[in-house]
Amino acid sequence: MKTDRRLPDVSEADIVLIGAGIMSATLGMLLKELQPDLQITVLERLDEAAAESSDAWNNAGTGHAAFCELNYTPEKADGSIDTTKAVSISESFEISRQFWSYLIQDNKLDLPGSFIRSIPHMSFVWGDENVEFLKKRHAALTACHLFEGMVYTEDVEELKSWMPLVMEGRDLLEKVAATRMDLGTDVNFGALTRSMFERLSQMEGVNLYFGYDVRKLKQRPDNRWSVRIRHRESHTKHKVRGNFVFIGAGGGSLPLLLKSGIPEGEGFGGFPVSGQWLKCINPAVIEQHRAKVYGKASVGSPPMSVPHLDTRFINGKRELLFGPYAGFTTKFLKNGSFFDLPLSLKVNNLRPMLSAGVRNIPLTQYLINQVRQSPDERVEALRQYYPEARSEDWKLEVAGQRVQVIKKDPEHGGVLEFGTEIVAGADGSLAALLGASPGASTAVSIMISLLHRCFPGEMQSAAWQQKIKQMIPSYGESLADNPELLRQVRSWTSEVLGLQNTVNNQV
Repeated sequence: MKTDRRLPDVSEADIVLIGAGIMSATLGMLLKELQPDLQITVLERLDEAAAESSDAWNNAGTGHAAFCELNYTPEKADGSIDTTKAVSISESFEISRQFWSYLIQDNKLDLPGSFIRSIPHMSFVWGDENVEFLKKRHAALTACHLFEGMVYTEDVEELKSWMPLVMEGRDLLEKVAATRMDLGTDVNFGALTRSMFERLSQMEGVNLYFGYDVRKLKQRPDNRWSVRIRHRESHTKHKVRGNFVFIGAGGGSLPLLLKSGIPEGEGFGGFPVSGQWLKCINPAVIEQHRAKVYGKASVGSPPMSVPHLDTRFINGKRELLFGPYAGFTTKFLKNGSFFDLPLSLKVNNLRPMLSAGVRNIPLTQYLINQVRQSPDERVEALRQYYPEARSEDWKLEVAGQRVQVIKKDPEHGGVLEFGTEIVAGADGSLAALLGASPGASTAVSIMISLLHRCFPGEMQSAAWQQKIKQMIPSYGESLADNPELLRQVRSWTSEVLGLQNTVNNQV
C-alpha cells in the first residue's frame, strides 16, 4: 500500500476518507468505480487498515442476514412477530454480496475464501415461552422468500446432529428448539477491508496515509473542507483540502463530527459499549462445533450482546468464540482514550446525553456488572450454551469498542438508539457514520444511501445509474418483493463467492 509518511504540508483531494475501516473502503471502491478520475485521500490514525471495529477479532463477523439474530425480530404487543428489520437487513446483505462478487469478477478483490465462507446460522432457545417465540418467528420469516429453506425443530436427536456441543449434557426434560439456515456465512471483515484498500492503493489518484490524527475540520468560504492533521510519531502538522469529507472512523466518528461544527451534528452524543470474547483454545472442542448458534439476549442487555457460540475463520484457521460479554468504558475506540466520553460533552448535546443517561441507568448497571464478572461467572454463562464447557479450554479476549448513538428527542430530551445513522451536512459536502450493528454486513447499502444524500446529481446521471446497475444487478428493485430476482442474484453470488446455494445440507 502507498503509506507515504511524507505528506505535503498542504495537499488537495476531491474526496477525503477519515478512517481505514470497512465503510471507508466500501465508499472508496464505489466512488472509484463510478468516477475513476477522482482524487481520494485516506487518513487513518493507526498503522494499518481495519485495526478497530472492522478487525475479525473485534466484530461478530456473522455476515448478518437476520437468519439467526433474534433481536432483529421483536415480538409485538399482540404477540405477532415484527419481521421488518430482519427483511431489511437480509436484503442489505444480499446487496453486499453482489458488490463483492462484482469486484471479484473484475479482479479487484482476492479470492473469496480469504474472507467469506458458508456456515449454518442457527437460533437456539429453551423454555416454553422462548420455544413458542422461536416457532412464531420461524413461521413469520419463512413467509418471505428471503428466508426460504429455514428449518425449525424441537427434535432432540436432530438438534444433537446440528449442534453436538450445545446438546451434550443438557437436561432433556427442558423444552428446547432451534432453527437452521444453511445459507449462512462467516465473513472476515478485516481481510475484506484490507483487500479493498490494497486495491485502492494501486489505483491512480488514491493515497493512503497511516499514523495521522485528525485535529480539526473547517469548511472554507468556497465550501471545500480543510482537514488539519498531525503525525502521531513525528508530530508534524499538515492540511488536506477536499470537496467532500466522509468520517468513517467507527467510535471515533462522533468527536470528529462535533469538530466539524455542522448544524446537523448538534445534539448528537455517544454511549460507549465494550466487549469481550471467550476464545476456545482446545482444538478437539473447536472441531466438534461447525455453526453459528445465537440465543436470546438477557433482559436489559444491549442488542450487540446477543450471546452466540460462534464458528469463525480467521487467518485461515477455524476458531470458536463465545460471547460477547458487554462492558462499560469511557473509551470510544479500542485504542482510544479514557477521556473520549467526557470530551464529547458539548453545550448542544449535554441535555440529550443526560436525559438518555437517566433513562438508561439499568443498562449502565448491567454493563458495569458485566465488567465485574469473575472468570467462573463467564464460564457459567457459556454453560447455558455448552453445558460441558471446561474453564481451562477457554481464554478471555478483548473485542471491539462500539459507540451507540444518542440524539435529541422532543419528548424525552435524548434517546439512545441501536443501529447505524448517517449524519450529513445540508450541502452534502461532509457526512459521518455513527453507530454500530449490523454495520459491516450492510456497508454497501449504507454507502449507497450516503451517495444519494451527498451526490444527488451524479446519482441521477445515466453514467452512474448504469454503473451501479452493473455492480449491483438488483439496484432499484426490491429483493423482498421479487423471488425470481433473488434466486438469480443468489445463484450468481454463491457461485462467485464459493458459497452454498442449497438448503438443509449438513456442513
